[in-house]
Formats: sequence, C-alpha cells, structure tokens
Amino acid sequence: MPERSPSVVDPQIETKLAAARTRLILDQPFLGSLVMHLPLTEVDKARCKTTATDARAFYYNADYIAGLTLEQTQFVLAHEAMHCALLHFTRRIHRDRQRWDVACDYAVNMILDEENLRGPANALTDAKYRGLTAEEIYPILHQDSEEQPMDDHLFGSEGSGSQGEGSGGAPPKEGNSDDSPSAETGSDPDGEANASQQRSLSQSFEESSAQSPEMQALEQQWQSRLAAAAQSARQAGKLSAAMLRMVDELIAPQLSWRAVLAQYLVQAARDDYSFQRPSRREADSILPRLYSHGIYLVVAMDTSGSIQAEELREFLSEIDAIKGQVRAEIDLLACSDQIAAAAPWHFAAWEPMQLPSELAGGGTDFRPVFDWVERRQANPDVLLYFTDAEGPFPKRAPPYPVIWLVKGKAPVPFGIRVALN
Repeated sequence: MPERSPSVVDPQIETKLAAARTRLILDQPFLGSLVMHLPLTEVDKARCKTTATDARAFYYNADYIAGLTLEQTQFVLAHEAMHCALLHFTRRIHRDRQRWDVACDYAVNMILDEENLRGPANALTDAKYRGLTAEEIYPILHQDSEEQPMDDHLFGSEGSGSQGEGSGGAPPKEGNSDDSPSAETGSDPDGEANASQQRSLSQSFEESSAQSPEMQALEQQWQSRLAAAAQSARQAGKLSAAMLRMVDELIAPQLSWRAVLAQYLVQAARDDYSFQRPSRREADSILPRLYSHGIYLVVAMDTSGSIQAEELREFLSEIDAIKGQVRAEIDLLACSDQIAAAAPWHFAAWEPMQLPSELAGGGTDFRPVFDWVERRQANPDVLLYFTDAEGPFPKRAPPYPVIWLVKGKAPVPFGIRVALN
C-alpha cells in the first residue's frame, strides 16, 4: 500500500473540510447527507494529487484542498459522494477504464452544475452531456480522448498513476467507519512492495465488484443511503426538481437496451393457440393447440458517421443472438441520408448476421427507411433503428411498431425510445 498520510493533520484543512460539509448539509441537505457517509482521510501527497474515493471514504491531498475555495471544496466533496450514490463503482463492467472514468466525471459534474455548485479548473464540464448518464456519455466520447477525470476512482483501478496527470495512485483506507469493512494499513521503506500490493488489491476489487458479497453489500448500502437522503431532503423542501427526477430514475429498476429489446421481441413472437382442423389420424374433435411462429424484422443502421463501425458490429451481434431465439427473419438496411445501394441484406433465422464491408456516410435522414418499407409493403412486426436521432423524421408514425436505439439524448417523435446503455 502507499504510505499513510502524516499523523498530524493540518487543522486549517480540517476546518475547511468541516465547514464545506456543514455548508452542504444546510444548503444542499441531499448532497450533505451523502457526503457524511464518507470519512475524511488525508493520504500520501505523492500518490494522491487531488481527491479520491473507493466508495468507503473520501481521500484527499492536503495541498490540493488548501488551494481550493470553500465553494470548490463543497464541489469536490459532493463529487466523490455522487460517484458512490450513482454506483459508478459497480457499473463499468467491460468498458475501458479511462474512458469510463471520464464519462462518470462528466455525468456527476453536470448534475452538480444543475445544483449551482462550481468546481475547480480541472473539473470536466460540457453542456452537451447535461442530463445524460455515464452509460449514455461513454459511447459519445472519442476512443482516443486524452481527457482525464479530476479525481482518482479507486473502484476497479489498475494501479497507481494509470490515469496520467490529474489523478494520483490508489491511497489507502485509513480508519474505519461504523458501516464500512475494516482495512489494514502500513508502510514500506522502498515503496515497490506497496505499489505491487495496491495493484493486486485494485485488480482484486475489479474482479470481484460485480459478484462478491462485500460489493453487493456496499451497493445496497449506497442505494439505501440515496433513498434516505432524498426522502430527508424532500421533507425539508430542499430537493430540486432535477435531482428528484434523477433519484426516481435511480431508485426505479433499470433494464439495458438488450433486455428491453429481447423482452419485446420474445413477446412479439410468443406462442399462440390455433383452432385449425387436425389431421384425420389425430381425432375428429377440434381442440385448441399451441403453435409457434417467427417474426419479420426490419433493422436500420444510421451510417452518417455519428455511429462508429465497432458499435454497429456490437449492435448486430446482439440482434444476431436474439433473432435465433425468436426465429426472426431480418432485412438489414444501412442509411445515412439515403439507403445504401446494396441494401437490403436479408438474413434467415439460422443465418449469422454480418456488418456489410462498405457503408457510405453522409448526412442523416430517417425518411428513406420508412419510404422503403412502404414501397415494399413489408409490414414488419418491428422496425428497429440504431441511431443518434439527429435528423428529419417522417411526419406521421407508421402502422407498425418502431423501436429507436438511441445513442445520445435526442428525442424521437414516435415509437419506443431505448437509451444506449
């Protein structure tokens, strides 16, 4: 582990942090209540350049806190608490860590911006991410972005310094809270054993975060804390409408787009009863019998450039997995501002779907796909459109179901909108 912080804590820093927490409790009781669940822990200045959390404590570099105003100190306290309340420590799954950390910072910082909290200069903010979750921001970010989060996210860390300038290594947990697991601390003269042990602990945390009883308990704790903090602030009349919507969405059960799509298609292809006359060999009476039928899908991909090829491949692989379960026959269309010349690509239920080798880009227009369906009189059970929803739509809704799988926050005029998460 990294070296522990000095035993003597600067009283001025303690006073500033205590004042910032008190101000949050008075002015922003929802955020203040969440912050109170994170014990304040100073750590080795060489390894933590700003602040950090592992969902158990608030770690800080005393020099960094000294350079902040009281308002900025409130912001960094609320920032770490919101990472925990939003369960960012369990939601990364397979995503790239650096890109996920940046998405989480944007999501948190735009929430705090809505609450009129202003962060330090290294806080990531962008109005286009307002109202989006980390899962919705992640695919919008450039894969090779050099942006860095302002703090160190110790949930699923891969070792100290891996996030580059602007975030430190993984500080130790110092002291125990009444509802947090205990942690051992120590020091290593040469430092190498400490770094190795921290990497091991971080990797172990990442591998176990989705299934270990400890992580499940920590997730449940923060869900309970979120609900309790919201209820308390609501009773005090100090929970903003934006924060109330966010809390309601977090407390309500969420389904991924894969689960929503699978559920819809399975329902569309459900078994039904037939009263068709049986063969003479079976019987003379006509009794209801269970029969199955497949479904016909039109799948459209937005190839205007806002959707990357890797995302299209992932999307098709999910459709391919689902279509075999529901015996779906599919016509695949690629469309920017016009349908690709080689389209449609037809796939039977048993044929694996593949991304066409050449997809032309251009502007965005959704009308050609709906015009194609109308000309062909295709009448699909479902039309599924993968897009960012930025473009002209048909003036009227079609007579068949439409599911929009949307990357970003743009609305759709009809059909079912499913966020890419």
